[in-house]
Amino acid sequence: MGQVSTRAIQTGWDVVSANPRLVVAVAGGALALVAALALYRRLRRTPGERFRALLAGRESISVLLHPNPDADAMAAGIAVAELAESVDTDVVVQYTGQVRRQENRAFRTVLDVELDRIDHVSDLAAEAVVLVDHNAPRGFAGADGVLPFAVVDHHPGEGGGDAYTDVRTDYGATASILAEYFRDTGATPIPPDAHETEVTGATLSTRTATGLLYGIISDTNRLTRGASAADFAAAAYLQPGVDEDNLERIADPAVSTEALDVKARAIAGREVRGSFAVSDVGRVSNVDAIPQAADELVGLEGVTAVVVLGERDGTVHLSGRSRDDRVHMGRALEAAVSDVDDASAGGHARMGGGQIGPQITADGSEDVPVLGREELIDRLFDAMDGER
Repeated sequence: MGQVSTRAIQTGWDVVSANPRLVVAVAGGALALVAALALYRRLRRTPGERFRALLAGRESISVLLHPNPDADAMAAGIAVAELAESVDTDVVVQYTGQVRRQENRAFRTVLDVELDRIDHVSDLAAEAVVLVDHNAPRGFAGADGVLPFAVVDHHPGEGGGDAYTDVRTDYGATASILAEYFRDTGATPIPPDAHETEVTGATLSTRTATGLLYGIISDTNRLTRGASAADFAAAAYLQPGVDEDNLERIADPAVSTEALDVKARAIAGREVRGSFAVSDVGRVSNVDAIPQAADELVGLEGVTAVVVLGERDGTVHLSGRSRDDRVHMGRALEAAVSDVDDASAGGHARMGGGQIGPQITADGSEDVPVLGREELIDRLFDAMDGER
């Protein structure tokens, strides 16, 4: 038996010695097989697993929210922070502008969200920047020079990350995407009456689960506007870990007197053409009252799409809502101001926003709107009606 084995080995060695190209071919084939298997395993990894692995490869990151962050942005920010901390990556959540609207301030206070405000690119806490809830840096000096290494968002746009981009415009909230990341990595939401040591394996904190659920609720109007099946599935996954008392404190904060006043002005001063409405609420000190007024106006009987506009410091702010399948609000607002200097607008089918900047007079003495209000209102009606 030993002689047969020895003879077989010797024969094999003779064949190899006589055919060196065979050796190269076999080795190359083996390497190709190993590479193919590695690629297959990598491609089979879920987005959440890939994103977590990407974070693990960084010593520190800055999670950058969009200007004047809302609940969805803050929820996504604390979720990325929790994922980063789980792989021992240092993280700072940063933003520009202000945290406005009562519910957004309540979100930050109730969940004790730590945010670092920045004004300049030099204020970024790390070279590696993750954008959440927007896909192009903006709102601070030097933003154009920032190349994010990762982007997680649900808004339309051309921006992306150098190493990772996950933009899902069919989702109602960025929070839903982050919830999926935790689910992808096998994390179990910790019940509010339990301690993390009572849950085995990977976990999702009660604080982050509560924040993510409110992020979904706020961006989809309690899962009634622009919500996809994925948003409902994300909410169901998060529910066991949600602190309902904190959720209620965030969702029902005290409403400011100005917000109530702007809502009243929007309703009383609305102009209706068919099932569309436009309302000019005039000057406001808190521009976040404008989208709140739009939410109120679109619920009126017989109204299917609305735009509310108001002015602050010479800039006209637009906020639109639609429950009409004929009106894609983001595109309608974009069409209404597409040829206007210093104007921008966009958004989703159900909601959108925009701004028209001021124009300095020849002597520089005052700011005046670029576009007259009557003409702007006509443009908005035409855009909702598909005539622009």
